[in-house]
Amino acid sequence: MIRKLSILFAGALAGAAAVTVVGQNAGVANAAGSDTYRQLAIFGDVFERVRAQYVDEPDDQKLIETAINGMLTSLDPHSSYMNAKEAQDMRTQTRGQFGGLGIQVTMKDEVVLVEGSPFADSPAEKAGILSGDLIVEIDGDPVRGLTLSEAVEKMKGEIGTDVKLTVVREGAEKPIRMSLTRDLITVKSVKFEEIGDVGYIKVNSFNEQTTVGLEEGIEEIKAKLGDKLKGFVLDLRSNPGGLLDEAVSVSDAFLDKGEIVSTRGRNADETRRYNARQGDEIAGEPLVVLINGGSASASEIVAGALQDQRRATVVGSRSFGKGSVQTIIPLGSAGAMRLTTALYYTPSGSSIQGRGIDPDIVVDQPLPDEIKAQMGLDPEEEVSRGESSLRGHITGAEETDEGSGSSSYVPPERDKDLQLQYALDLLNGVKTNAMFPPKQEAKAAAN
Repeated sequence: MIRKLSILFAGALAGAAAVTVVGQNAGVANAAGSDTYRQLAIFGDVFERVRAQYVDEPDDQKLIETAINGMLTSLDPHSSYMNAKEAQDMRTQTRGQFGGLGIQVTMKDEVVLVEGSPFADSPAEKAGILSGDLIVEIDGDPVRGLTLSEAVEKMKGEIGTDVKLTVVREGAEKPIRMSLTRDLITVKSVKFEEIGDVGYIKVNSFNEQTTVGLEEGIEEIKAKLGDKLKGFVLDLRSNPGGLLDEAVSVSDAFLDKGEIVSTRGRNADETRRYNARQGDEIAGEPLVVLINGGSASASEIVAGALQDQRRATVVGSRSFGKGSVQTIIPLGSAGAMRLTTALYYTPSGSSIQGRGIDPDIVVDQPLPDEIKAQMGLDPEEEVSRGESSLRGHITGAEETDEGSGSSSYVPPERDKDLQLQYALDLLNGVKTNAMFPPKQEAKAAAN
């Protein structure tokens, strides 16, 4: 049975990230100095002046929530305040079912950035929204000036109702206007099938259903293929992340021993290490992991663990580079704050923050010419985005000017999917590469 933890999970709306839940009274901040109290007194003066003299009578609760959120969002793109409804929405989303459009978003330059590919079969996917799109208007109202939570709230609504979005796409000559019908978003986190004699497992996100779905997929594939089984492809492409405990469980499914991931905060005593337990669910069968620029956070934990432990060969293009850990701290009236408290590290001690996971075998999946034409790109241009491109992101210890991320495009036609075809060719013996099976430390180029 695959180990399943229950403490850590990852936020989705602000970008998939490792998140810890703590009690309401856990952790006491250091006593503030006298200068800090003077600054707080100034804040109190400003608050009272706004309440008393602003041209329209303001909502006190909204003023306070906005001030708190402004403080948190100024720290990095993944810290934020959640009121009671938003905190409940987050809990609902981690269960794998929620209402909305089916996109992961964050803020960039005061507008909404679509982070990773839309969920499969979601209204966003059907409308043609792409990773990296900037949402600048919602129902005709500018996004600029809204918090991330306010923008998300405007995009959510009753199932069957419409929402109009104005999207700016890099290279496009003018904004793209589209109408989407809100729907119930049911995230089937794991899909699986047999492709010839190879087991194919696609993990779309890491929610509470992922471990169960993975276990079901492994058992069904093994039962169907039996002795003909040549190995597995674990597809983490365009996976924006999710629950950290599920990422640990998925990694543990393929590992017999060794570290999976560690998290390190400001103080040395805050370091936590997560290790695999004995028992490889696929009994040492060959394993290829697929990643691309849409693979973030929890999916990077899995890829990094299997790569560093030399259990799998990682194929594709550089991942998103989301390596920070958020703590969800319950607040009064059932609200909560999401605060970045640590970075996570792969078993070799590498930070992927702002750098990403580099595949063992680089196989690029270029955008088709027709999509480039739609975006106004020249044929030789490529679109690449990652954590390193987010304003205010925490600079990673191993981040370079090259940055993180790559294209997140995955063609719908399997025969045009170069990364998947390369993985299948490795497992079927059609292609050979020094990095498969994983024995050497050097990276290799696709041949």
